[in-house]
Amino acid sequence: MREQGLVKKEVWIQPEHAKRLAAVEKQLRKQSVSTWINVGDDMVNDMSESTNLWTTQTLFEALKKEVPFVDGSATVELIEGVEPSLYLEMKEFGDLPVFLTVAGEQIIAESLLWSTSQVVDTAGFNDAVLRTHKYFPLSTISLDAASDGTDYYHMFGALSSSSLLSNVIFEIEVLATNVIQATEAYREFLAPEVGQSVMS
Repeated sequence: MREQGLVKKEVWIQPEHAKRLAAVEKQLRKQSVSTWINVGDDMVNDMSESTNLWTTQTLFEALKKEVPFVDGSATVELIEGVEPSLYLEMKEFGDLPVFLTVAGEQIIAESLLWSTSQVVDTAGFNDAVLRTHKYFPLSTISLDAASDGTDYYHMFGALSSSSLLSNVIFEIEVLATNVIQATEAYREFLAPEVGQSVMS
């Protein structure tokens, strides 16, 4: 680590924040760090200090003003409907699509991985996921049925709808990073055409 120019710092945190700290540490080891990792007075969107909860509309309006969406490294679109959601494209992650849904006291961020038909060995893949998904901080993998009855694997993360805006953006970027890493990590279980797209 020292040879890479990194320095060791000791911090004291609540035990339940260990995974989040590990994810932040991973981000801070990079040469360039997104400007949304803010401290002190810059954290002006502290929803947790009030009784207010994010709604899909207020979250949409807030995200549009943040750096990743202002500088073009990500885009956000409001999808109207009975249960409105946000559609994000993460440009720095190959236009990876991410969906955000606010449901009561919870915000869910998720991204589609593959259908079960794109997985060569579903039993082996499911076993591998159960044994390794803990290595993807703040995210987990689920199997969900689409409206046409097809089963798809998704990666998702959840946080409180009273979370800081900076934490919501952090969750989104960690999810995008985890999707890319999961696709590479589980490549051996994917159909050849899916594996080739990962390599490209």
